[in-house]
Amino acid sequence: MQTQENSGTQASSLERRIDMAVPLADIDKEVQQRLRHISKTVKMAGFRPGKVPMNIVAKQYGAQAHSEAMGVAIEKAFGDKVREQNLRVAGYPRIEPKSAANDASMEFTAIFEIYPDIILGDVSASSIERPTLTIGDAEVEQTIGVLRRQRTTYVTADRAAESGDRMVVDFTGRKNGEEFPGGKATDFSVLLGSGMMVPDFDAGLLGMRAGESKTFDVTFPADYHAKELMGQLVQFDVVCKKVEGPVLPELDAAFAKALGVADGDLGKMRDEVRANLEREVRKRLQAKVKNLVMDVLLAVNDIDVPKSLVDLEARQMAEKALKDLQGRGVAGKDVPVEPSWFTDPAIRRVKLGLVLAELVRLRGLHAKPDQVRAIVDDYAETFEEPKEVVRWYYSQPERLAEAEALAMENNVVDWILANAKTVDKPVTFDELMGNAA
Repeated sequence: MQTQENSGTQASSLERRIDMAVPLADIDKEVQQRLRHISKTVKMAGFRPGKVPMNIVAKQYGAQAHSEAMGVAIEKAFGDKVREQNLRVAGYPRIEPKSAANDASMEFTAIFEIYPDIILGDVSASSIERPTLTIGDAEVEQTIGVLRRQRTTYVTADRAAESGDRMVVDFTGRKNGEEFPGGKATDFSVLLGSGMMVPDFDAGLLGMRAGESKTFDVTFPADYHAKELMGQLVQFDVVCKKVEGPVLPELDAAFAKALGVADGDLGKMRDEVRANLEREVRKRLQAKVKNLVMDVLLAVNDIDVPKSLVDLEARQMAEKALKDLQGRGVAGKDVPVEPSWFTDPAIRRVKLGLVLAELVRLRGLHAKPDQVRAIVDDYAETFEEPKEVVRWYYSQPERLAEAEALAMENNVVDWILANAKTVDKPVTFDELMGNAA
């Protein structure tokens, strides 16, 4: 087989083209070998196994044998040329027949992408502000307050509705005097001040009492998810059926037992809340630092990435998003998920994957067994039977691979922090937990 590189224009810095001429004699030889192999085992009515005439076998299986022979020949020709040029192919090649041909051979062009050559950038001049936070009594009490609010009960209130109340209402919305889809509901429960409704609707309910009716205007936000209502002014007729006020549980033994403290000891409850909070804060700090490190790596390593890898990553991200929606009871046909929505994060992932792999290779930052075990142990501590969780992890190759990847990323983070300009930056509890607003 003969191959030659096409000097044609490349569509991107990573795209390559290879022309291949596959001799027809080699194809015919391979086809005959395949037909002879098939004839030894093929079964046909009227013939004993292995005794079917070759011309009948060729008629029945000739197209299949020819297609397989062509595939093998093209794959070999492509592989030979790739190895000869020491190319690292990303994804799969696209094979196109050439218009020019002759009686002795069939000609094809393989179009494919290669992995980029990565020369790691210098991170020593990069600055990273590493967030820090120490958990104190105030953060513990604030968390206990959140846990109490999560267990709020509601009782009927014979008064005007206030923020924090739960209301049961009937409503009908009209745009230009006409009812619009999704604008009508009966016995609808609304938690005032929770942000579950658009601001104007929430404000319109404030001050209503059970049995009261009211009509008010609502302007939908310009970025509202329903395009036909974006920025539109509508009117709502509302009937308030019930107003319920919130009641927080007492901070007592019963509350402690509800959080899993068997004897209801409030001191033990606070100790457990502190331990869980410290674990959560540590994970959030690590995640923020990791994102900062990855941003630095991308900033000093601006590389081109193969489109084929980006497309694959985007499809996988779309499939995961769809599964998540389906897991929440949303039918896939109701919410079509397009891979194109994930192009930007897919590019980031592919870039980071390539850069991380090169950094790990050059600096010997591979995950060590004791590091992997530490990650598994930390995860297992959140369960009642940690030993069983550890045993399960080490019996599941996919799960263990996730722990190994995390350990490797931690090694990269530590290396970057040691080689970049790093300063500690205290953050507040609310900032870290996403409660700054």
